[in-house]
Amino acid sequence: MTGPEAFEALDLRVGRIVRAEPNEKARQPAYRLWIDFGPLGVKTSSAQLTELYRPEELKGRLVVAAVNLGPRRVAGFTSEVLVLGVPDAEGRVVLLAVEREVPPGGRVY
Repeated sequence: MTGPEAFEALDLRVGRIVRAEPNEKARQPAYRLWIDFGPLGVKTSSAQLTELYRPEELKGRLVVAAVNLGPRRVAGFTSEVLVLGVPDAEGRVVLLAVEREVPPGGRVY
């Protein structure tokens, strides 16, 4: 699949992190996240964000995530969504930011 259809196949949504804690079982340092996607409910994610973010900084933050890739087990934790980020010059994950307040569950297009 190529072109616009490839992008449209991804269901990218905005969610609000409601809980974040270290994933102690992960081989690479990561957090277990619980993210509220409004009408879609709360979904979980394992994300390697430990170099730039602390759990208390993540709580309440809006993030963008792919919600239709299917669940995956990561270090004993079910990761239901993939939180999107971009590496900085040193390879650390920087979360994609939502510029203004929007309702959780909003679709990215």
